[in-house]
Amino acid sequence: MKWLFFGAGAIGSYIGGSLLLAGNDVAFLERPPVAQILRRQGLCLSIDGVEHRIPPTAVYTDPAETLREHPPDLMVFALKSYDTAAAVESLLSASSGRLPPALCLQNGVENEALIETAFGKNRVIAGTVTSAVGRVPEGTVRLERKRGMGIARGHPLSRPAVAALDRAGLNARLFPDARSMKWSKLLTNLTANAATAILGMNPQAVYADRRLFLMDREMLRECLRVMDAAGTAVTDLPGTPVRALAFAVRYLPAVLARPLLARAVGGGRGGKMPSFYLDLASGRGKTEADWLNGAVVRAGLCLGVPTPVNRTLTDILRRLGEGGIARDSYHQQPERLLSELPRDSQRRIGGSPLKSP
Repeated sequence: MKWLFFGAGAIGSYIGGSLLLAGNDVAFLERPPVAQILRRQGLCLSIDGVEHRIPPTAVYTDPAETLREHPPDLMVFALKSYDTAAAVESLLSASSGRLPPALCLQNGVENEALIETAFGKNRVIAGTVTSAVGRVPEGTVRLERKRGMGIARGHPLSRPAVAALDRAGLNARLFPDARSMKWSKLLTNLTANAATAILGMNPQAVYADRRLFLMDREMLRECLRVMDAAGTAVTDLPGTPVRALAFAVRYLPAVLARPLLARAVGGGRGGKMPSFYLDLASGRGKTEADWLNGAVVRAGLCLGVPTPVNRTLTDILRRLGEGGIARDSYHQQPERLLSELPRDSQRRIGGSPLKSP
């Protein structure tokens, strides 16, 4: 198989680089500044304490040139969700015929539908990555915690893709239900993500505050209610016991759930700060909150399920990203964040905001 990775960030570099190490034919499509660095330095992957330096490979900046010189069997979307629409448009503009199928490894639950609308029915394979990967300052992409990948069944390339990914040491598994797989990953992405970015506190500090934990739990419960209303089952993902997370969120009293979830969020991202925080700190001016928490809100509207906590967090993060409010407006101020929740939500998490953990 010939692979084309749309995006050479941490995930794209890890998956694409691992495939290259296993002898696969891989190319990358990136913005000119990133492409220039890749051409000059190649890829550097740190996996299980071993550093792998991969010489410069096929790196393109122009979609038309890419499709002409490196026509892939499978395109891999490894972009932030807020870049999906622009990527799809650039590919459509560059192509004179039918585009190759796409494997969507992005977070969120709406990217596949957007890509399929543009590419055609049955042209997209849903995927997810549960391994924690980060980029250290000198540019090395480091595997923080190996778990694996999920690939949805049902497409002729699903099994060959899983076989190639598995041979590359990526622990890929087939999943029969794409929707269940993607929504279960969404649930893990939401955990302690929004509050961390808004407050500038690490996940452990967020969950050390009982009121913030209860807010985060209610946010996750809203997601689970939406999944229930849609008939979407929670499923375990490679190395990720999502059903246990859902059980703790739904049923365990806070005194038991909080230490369990605190340990999970502390180790789940391999020591990295959550993605919303990293996006805001990078100065990008946007986060994926609209595609994660916002997706819960949109699905809730369609299904008649209230999602006030997700709506509030999405709105605050949107304004922080766009500069509508100052970046430090909520810094280390849990009381201010809690006070912005609707009254019904405040009652759900127990009375008026506290001034200390």
